[in-house]
Amino acid sequence: MRSVDEQLARALAAAVRPAPVRVAISEAQGLLCAEEVVAEHALPGFDQAAVDGYAVRSVDVQSAGREPVVLPVVGEIAAGSRQPRRLQPGQAVRVDTGAPLPTLADAVVPLGYTDEHPARVTINQPVPSAAYVRRTGEDVQTGDVAVRRGATIGAAQVGLLAAVGRAKVLVYPRPRVSIVSIGDELVDIDRAPSQGQVYDVNSYALAAAARDAGAEVTRVGIVSPDQRRVREVVESRLLLAEIVVLAGGVGGTTGDEVRAALSELGELDMTRVAMHPGSVQGFGRLGQDAVPTFVLPANPMSALVVFEVLVRPLIRAAQGKRNPRRRIVSAKLLSPISSTKGRRGFLRGQLLRDESNGQYLVQPLGLSGAHLLASLAEANCLVLVDEETTDVAVGDEVQVSFLAQRG
Repeated sequence: MRSVDEQLARALAAAVRPAPVRVAISEAQGLLCAEEVVAEHALPGFDQAAVDGYAVRSVDVQSAGREPVVLPVVGEIAAGSRQPRRLQPGQAVRVDTGAPLPTLADAVVPLGYTDEHPARVTINQPVPSAAYVRRTGEDVQTGDVAVRRGATIGAAQVGLLAAVGRAKVLVYPRPRVSIVSIGDELVDIDRAPSQGQVYDVNSYALAAAARDAGAEVTRVGIVSPDQRRVREVVESRLLLAEIVVLAGGVGGTTGDEVRAALSELGELDMTRVAMHPGSVQGFGRLGQDAVPTFVLPANPMSALVVFEVLVRPLIRAAQGKRNPRRRIVSAKLLSPISSTKGRRGFLRGQLLRDESNGQYLVQPLGLSGAHLLASLAEANCLVLVDEETTDVAVGDEVQVSFLAQRG
């Protein structure tokens, strides 16, 4: 029986980052930047007012702290104005936030420091040089790196790319993942199952999990466990995906058909991994491009746990994420749990926070049955129990792996 760590290492060793592509910045969110984006222009590109007020020479209002200073208002500059204006000593110009400063002005007096008179403004407080002014290049200088290679592009990065005038950016694309459900007992959710049939849960659940991990997903749907049919479908997906995931086909006659079909496409290792649920599984690198291919249990709960433990880290690694694994914290157990000796347990739980001391607490959910999908839907974490532990008591510290948080 192979250890979880060894199986994960085999999977991560197969990670291949897709070649970079250039996309519109509106399509880049969540992807890793594949280039050093160098600013070709300063940001801001000109000295501009940071508040609504009056552009002045700071030397002309130095005495306003002792007595009011009255200056003639010789014009107004709105945001977006392209008409250059020169300020003479002893004058003021009314400016809007974002408006370019007139020549010689080195400060802006906020409206609140004045009587707001449109012709002769009375200024009641002095301002130092550069006060309430956004200086040219204050944010980004020409030649600065605006977004670094390897940075995850989020809302702020998209905004910065737009601010420096970049319409497109080179990124590492989402790895393409194909999801296949195998089984004659399966029907799609738009049909009523007959006696002995069940809905195809896996292709929907695993496709959602792959999207959550950051993949571009193709849900192939249901495939009959016929050797020829399985081979045809998987062979076609190997040409279109960086990762292929099959649910079902790990045991019985179906397993024999799947193993025979996939063995024609490359080396597939069907094995037992020292974990529960989901011990029986398969992994290999198939096709001319050695595409990482997983065979997961037919049981949806087990399939999702194996996906979380092994497939999700591979998807994240293929995106270039520095740490492809979920965050793990210590938590105190609120109810006793049991685990299988010799296997690492991944048990469903609800992670809580003690408001009095900030300590994490975890409440195990559901029974131990691997078929209980409803409790996984309520879980926000997996409780990790090592291979040598069979019983954990209330109050004991356990390791907990975060799952996606619900809003």
